[in-house]
Amino acid sequence: QAQLVQSGGGLVQTGGSLRLSCAASGRITNIRTMGWFRQAPGKEREWVATITSGGRAMYAQAVEGRFTISRDNAENTVYLQLNSLKPEDTAVYFCKFTIFGRDDAWGQGTQVTVSS
Repeated sequence: QAQLVQSGGGLVQTGGSLRLSCAASGRITNIRTMGWFRQAPGKEREWVATITSGGRAMYAQAVEGRFTISRDNAENTVYLQLNSLKPEDTAVYFCKFTIFGRDDAWGQGTQVTVSS
């Protein structure tokens, strides 16, 4: 199973910015989509953003206009730029790859905390 390694995250004040990264360990071919999810304490995991192999980006309404997803296909890496952060963005963020013919791959999660 493909393994994803996340980096970035941390503690930031309201209105601040962070950048998350997620890279596949080893070479993976046929990646369909790369995406981000998040899970706040006591809540279910929710979808945040997805980018297709063709570069089409889609966002949850809660983050539209503030977050930007991008990918580097050569490096099998996906990024999430988080701007204008709000306390309600506090959560553990997970990356996810969907891959043709293989199970989905998830990152280990990284904490984002936004202080008010």
